[in-house]
Amino acid sequence: MKVVICGAGQVGFGIAERLAAEQNDVSIIDTSPRLIQAITDTLDVRGFVGHGSHPDVLARAGLDAADMLIAVTLHDEVNMIACQVGHALFDVPTKIARVRAQSYLQGHWRDLFSRDHLPIDVVISPEVEVGEMVLRRLSLPGAIDTVSFADGNVVVAGVVCLDDCPVLDTPLRQLTDLFPDLRAVVVAVNRKGKVFVPRSTDSLLAGDTAYFVAQADQVTRTLSIFGHDEPQAHRIVIGGGGNIGLYVARELELRNPRARVKLIEADPARAEAIAQQLSKTVVLRGSALDRAILEEATVGDADTMIAVTNDDRVNILSCLLSRELGARRMLSLLNDPNYPAFARGLGIDAYVNPRQITVSKILQHVRKGRIRGVHSLLNGAGEVIEAEALETSPLVGKPLKELDLFDGMRIGAVIRGGRVLLPRGDTVIHARDRVVLFALANRVKRVEQLFRVSLEFF
Repeated sequence: MKVVICGAGQVGFGIAERLAAEQNDVSIIDTSPRLIQAITDTLDVRGFVGHGSHPDVLARAGLDAADMLIAVTLHDEVNMIACQVGHALFDVPTKIARVRAQSYLQGHWRDLFSRDHLPIDVVISPEVEVGEMVLRRLSLPGAIDTVSFADGNVVVAGVVCLDDCPVLDTPLRQLTDLFPDLRAVVVAVNRKGKVFVPRSTDSLLAGDTAYFVAQADQVTRTLSIFGHDEPQAHRIVIGGGGNIGLYVARELELRNPRARVKLIEADPARAEAIAQQLSKTVVLRGSALDRAILEEATVGDADTMIAVTNDDRVNILSCLLSRELGARRMLSLLNDPNYPAFARGLGIDAYVNPRQITVSKILQHVRKGRIRGVHSLLNGAGEVIEAEALETSPLVGKPLKELDLFDGMRIGAVIRGGRVLLPRGDTVIHARDRVVLFALANRVKRVEQLFRVSLEFF
């Protein structure tokens, strides 16, 4: 596949890194010579200095022969115009744009991005995606990572196995015997930085991070089995009143009537504007690093401190200060991929990474075959994929135990007619079943082949 990316920032770099590693033909455009030099020195991609919305720059990058245009610059208008130019002058089949300003995304303007106006095939709003991730973390406080698949019927969650985890040193196959009605499957383990797909004879060790696929109504019980039965948060302090902080506060007012939310925003004008948009949230003007402001927000009584400013260091430090003051759990927004392991070592319970979330959303549309959902895990070490099985797939028609296809990948759930089925050795996948599985990065291409409308693998 030939892909042109506009924007060589963290998101653009992340997308280029994933696509280049999979042997795609990638060109990337940015106005910064420094960023272009850095990315071409690091990755097997072609770099072009210039404006991503200018037709001559797009032509030099080879957009006339491209299968996809991905516009993820820092400016919404540049991203939108790049897609317009890609459609009008280069007839690009698929156009994806990152749009951050919520004004463009309001429901009554939904026709803006139609083919007759601004022809963008996929609009990605990082603030909404990150906000939803934060809300899922609040609803499942024992998990360090959560994402929904199959119209919300299936949840993938990551959980840290602490020293008191009840299922340590227990072969995974015995979990079925111990909990016969549990509808959950462990599909991946991160052990001291190494990610692997566990076998039924493997056991979990203290310090492991296990990722499981579960029926939605079984997630809380599964977390409890792993020793994480933390109650849902109701007293919440939000540090940062940007688009993400405002979105989370607004949705908490709508979805959780019991929630008592306080939001801290440093900019006076922004704080006043937020206060006018929220009805129940208490808005405090000040810095999330100011001890007096945190005390005024009664962070010591909070179930969760959520730090979502634009500065990773402020987020980390405000979480640490909140913990010192007595907050029970910390959740931090971290853009830098080098910070999560460092932050967890300092006692921050969970984090959200906008780059990873945005890249996951884009990969859903990059992946070939009947791919319905993608979520990248562990900085790209693997992916959870939801796909639809076709009549021509080698998965269809045979018991799973007879298929020699699953080295480096594991099926977590099969969805048939709205029912979630737990995969076992005698499970037979039918055409049009939806399958949720985990695959290591080097097995993703194989997964695509399994779900493509093609006979090339016969």
